[in-house]
Amino acid sequence: MSSEDVTITVRLVRSFEHRNFRPVVYHGINLNQTVKEFIAFVKNDVALRSGLPPPFKKYRYDTMKIIHQAHGSKTNELVVSLDDDDKLILAEDSTLKAAGVANETELAFFCIDDYRKYKAHPVTAW
Repeated sequence: MSSEDVTITVRLVRSFEHRNFRPVVYHGINLNQTVKEFIAFVKNDVALRSGLPPPFKKYRYDTMKIIHQAHGSKTNELVVSLDDDDKLILAEDSTLKAAGVANETELAFFCIDDYRKYKAHPVTAW
């Protein structure tokens, strides 16, 4: 594994209100690929991954945001922090490395429309 190949956890967020998410761990990820390439890779993997319930496989994920980085502070938000979108939401034309992704980074993968609705009215349902 080269210094550019890292382990990343992707949290598939199906519902912010219901705190419905599943973490998926990826090893050997090249940080020099673009965010757009990584999103395509994860979408393809999720659709084919055994052990994931069908609602997670078929969901319309389109946005990644950094949740946590190794040796950094964690948010106390249960699904994803609603702060610092300009810094933490990954730009598709950027490389993972330039976007701030490093070894053991945890990313949320979600639908931006759902995120905007939840951010406007952040209430959880049980």
